[in-house]
Amino acid sequence: MDFSALLKALNEASGFELFRLRVAIDRALEQPHWQVAIQRQLHIGQMIEFFDGQDNRLRTGRLVEMRRKQAVVELDEPTRVCWLIPYVSINVDGLDVSIREQPKRGLGRNEVAIGDMVGFRDRDHNERVGRIVRLNDKTVTLRVDGHQWRVAYELLHRFIEARRTP
Repeated sequence: MDFSALLKALNEASGFELFRLRVAIDRALEQPHWQVAIQRQLHIGQMIEFFDGQDNRLRTGRLVEMRRKQAVVELDEPTRVCWLIPYVSINVDGLDVSIREQPKRGLGRNEVAIGDMVGFRDRDHNERVGRIVRLNDKTVTLRVDGHQWRVAYELLHRFIEARRTP
């Protein structure tokens, strides 16, 4: 699916049109055949990937329980916390979930995730690098040298960490 073209069309829609589309999508996802198709491919104890819409990224975990409409997943993190997730958020086909927007400059909201390292130039044109700690509507909140910064998406650029080997 061409997400760039879809996002461009969505940006031209009114708020009412977007709301109407969201209702239609929610109704389509509530159809039982989506859940049944995914449930058939799962088993308890299986490692899965699912999309976390809050953090805009894939997470991994172990399936611990299959309920009628949702799955219980133990996150693959040191805390071993369990989440209740909808079946349709599980990436059973291993699809690429990256949405590559083509903004005029900077990064788009769907191109970054919490935990990503990004860079920007501050008001004094100093290069700053930080880790994303929160995604806001028009800005991201970054942790930079122990301080928090709110930076507009269009001012961000990718930062790739390189480690020297001795």
